[in-house]
Amino acid sequence: MSRSETIPTETGDARVTWFPAPGAKTVLAVSHGAGGGIEARDLQALAAALPAHGVTVALVEQPWRVAGKKLAPAPKTLDKGWRGVWPALTAPGLPVIAGGRSAGARVACRTAGELGAAAVLALSFPLHPPGKPEKSRADELLGAGVPTLVVQGGNDPFGRPAEFPEGSHRLVEVPYGDHGFAVPKRAGIGQEEALGVITDAVAEWVRSLG
Repeated sequence: MSRSETIPTETGDARVTWFPAPGAKTVLAVSHGAGGGIEARDLQALAAALPAHGVTVALVEQPWRVAGKKLAPAPKTLDKGWRGVWPALTAPGLPVIAGGRSAGARVACRTAGELGAAAVLALSFPLHPPGKPEKSRADELLGAGVPTLVVQGGNDPFGRPAEFPEGSHRLVEVPYGDHGFAVPKRAGIGQEEALGVITDAVAEWVRSLG
């Protein structure tokens, strides 16, 4: 059973929805992107699958989303909101993997070192704006400073797997997936199978972190 709590931050109230694992050894805290909330298919799939692997999942809603706003604020404001939630995420006394999808992945990468995150999970990392590969955000990813897993759709217009730079991060491709990991009906992989690629990869990676 999940439970939610409201966390006051300097940018407003955030919300954390917990999916506890029996005998958890790790907390995976994941936030949403700029265009949606924690109802995203990949976040929900992780919340459903990871507790069976000893990972408590915490889905984090940024204050702007809790307040019902439609547009995400500037990156610095997103970072402040994430910092404000962090003490609640570390409260169980377990190592915390910082994660997020899209804009949330950027936040996790930018703040991992200062917050003491055990690792970073970057879902659909927006390597560049669509059609503008020259505006790369690779420095954020490469600067995370902790073990990092990137899970990227094969057809993500914000950065296809082959566009990612070399680095210490691990990269898993979701075949045919777009920025939201949706796969077309003509693809050789079904939607549930695509989500399974994500959850299996994350579970295996968390185990490898020891």
